[in-house]
Amino acid sequence: MTTRSVVRVFLGGFLAFAGIAHLTFARKEFSAQVPDFVPLDVDTTVVASGAVEIGLGAAMLTSRRHRGLVGIITGLFFIAVFPGNLSQWINGRDGFGLDTDTKRFVRLFFQPLMVWAAIWSTRLPKDKRALKENRDRK
Repeated sequence: MTTRSVVRVFLGGFLAFAGIAHLTFARKEFSAQVPDFVPLDVDTTVVASGAVEIGLGAAMLTSRRHRGLVGIITGLFFIAVFPGNLSQWINGRDGFGLDTDTKRFVRLFFQPLMVWAAIWSTRLPKDKRALKENRDRK
């Protein structure tokens, strides 16, 4: 298994697990991340984002034909939820052991890494991309 595949499988599993956590045992923890400006009810937002995470996780684990697109969409999802992480830090909301401003602030720097990992782990290496392009032309 290549490094890209390991990262993709880890990320897909992480997303699926986080999505299930949204819907079950960590609902209250995820509520701390919902920014005040979101027009939906907090619980509805947590449930909806959990469902999206389960779908993205499953797609990361199973998609072959549209893997690159799944990676881009997952990266965009990580960008879309970043305001929640920012809100948690700005408002000093505890959740997931992030019980100090420093911990909440440091966590913000992991979001770009998640965006990069989603996109990088789902891209075909250049040699396989060229092979696929040749196959598609026929």
